Amino acid sequence: MTYSRGGNMDRQFQHSMLPQATHDELARQNFVKSLKLHIVKNLSPGNKRVYEQVVKPQFEREHQRSPQNRHEIRTAMQRHPHYRWWSALRRINQEMLWDAVNTSVERQLPELIERAKQSDRQLGTLTLDPDFKIPVYQTAVDIHCMPGSYHSEYTADDLAAGATYDRGVYIYGAGWLGPLNDDMGLSIVNNYLKPKYPDFRPTKILDLGCSVGHSTLPYVDAYPEAEVYAIDIGAPMLRYAHARAEALGKRVHFSQQNAERTHFEAASFDLIVSHILLHEIPLPAIRNVMRECDRLLAPGGMTIHVEAPLYSHMDAFSAFMYDWETANNNEPFWSAMRELDLTAVMTEAGFAADRVIQTFVPNGAWKTAADNSQQGGGSRGSWFIVAATK
Repeated sequence: MTYSRGGNMDRQFQHSMLPQATHDELARQNFVKSLKLHIVKNLSPGNKRVYEQVVKPQFEREHQRSPQNRHEIRTAMQRHPHYRWWSALRRINQEMLWDAVNTSVERQLPELIERAKQSDRQLGTLTLDPDFKIPVYQTAVDIHCMPGSYHSEYTADDLAAGATYDRGVYIYGAGWLGPLNDDMGLSIVNNYLKPKYPDFRPTKILDLGCSVGHSTLPYVDAYPEAEVYAIDIGAPMLRYAHARAEALGKRVHFSQQNAERTHFEAASFDLIVSHILLHEIPLPAIRNVMRECDRLLAPGGMTIHVEAPLYSHMDAFSAFMYDWETANNNEPFWSAMRELDLTAVMTEAGFAADRVIQTFVPNGAWKTAADNSQQGGGSRGSWFIVAATK
C-alpha cells in the first residue's frame, strides 16, 4: 500500500516514473529530511560560535596570528568535539538518505523498467552507446556518497540510479529546488535569459551532464520552437531521464556522451548550458568541456554554466564550511573547482575575455507567494554562473 502524500515535504510532482513510497518508506524518508533540517538549523550555527569563541582564540595564542585560510581553520576545528559530532552526524545523514530511497526504488524497479519501456509517447529520443567508456574520475568514487554513482548498472535496462537521484535530490534539499527539482534551469530562464536577453531565440539547445533532466525541461517550455538535446555519461540516468521527460510531455533528445568531446558537429548549437556539472569533474575535464563549448557554439550563441559560489566570493570560514563536501561527502573535485579563475579557463578555451561574464542569478523561480510564506519567505539565495557569448 502506498502512502497518500501531503504536507510540505511531499509536494514533489507525482509524474508516472517517480518511485512511490509505502507508509513506512515515507516515514523513513521524512526522518532523514527532519534530521537534515535539524543539523542545518540547530547544529551548524554552533560551528561558527565555537570557532569565534574557542578555536580561533586558541589558534591565536599558539601562533600569534589568526588562521589565514580554510585549511588552517579546518585543522584547528577538527580538534573540537562540536565540529567532530556535527561532521559525523552529517555524513551519517547523507548515507541514510540513499538507503531510505534505495529501499523504495529496489522494491519497484521491475515495474519502473517496464513502465519506461511501455511509454506510449514518442516525443523525444534516447540514444545509448554500448561501447561507452565511463571516465575513470567517475568510476573511482561514488559521487556525494550515492551508491554506484550515476553510471552503475545491475540489471538489464537498469534505471535505478535515475529514480534514486530524482527522489533523493528532493529529500536532500527538502524540496527547495521545487516540485520538479528544476530550479536551476527555471531560474536561469526566468531570472537571467528572459529578462536580460528577451530577443534571444535559440533554435538548438544542449544541456551538458543532464543527469535525469531536472534542469533540461525548463528550456523546452521557454523555447518551444527549439530542438533540445541533453547528454550524460550514465545510461541508467538517461533511461530514467527519457522516460520522465516523455511522462511530462517534453520533447528532449537524450544521448550518452562525454561533455569533454561530443559527437555533435561544430557550430551546432545556439545555447549550451550545464548545471552543477563543473564541480563534479577534474580541472583537465573542465578545460575540455569549455573547449567543446567553444567548438559547438554557433556565431551569436551563448553558453551558461551554473554552480554554487567560488571560494573567492566568500570569507575563509565560509570556505571551510563548504570544504566539508570535499573531505567528507565524496566530492573530490568540489574545492579545486571553487578555486578556479573560470574567466581564464574560458579564454584559454577560445572565448574572448570581454565576452565572458561571471554573475549571480536569483534562485527560487518556481516559488509562489504561498511557497515563500510557508518556507520562511523569499529566494534562498542565488546561483553563480559563468557565461560567454560567441
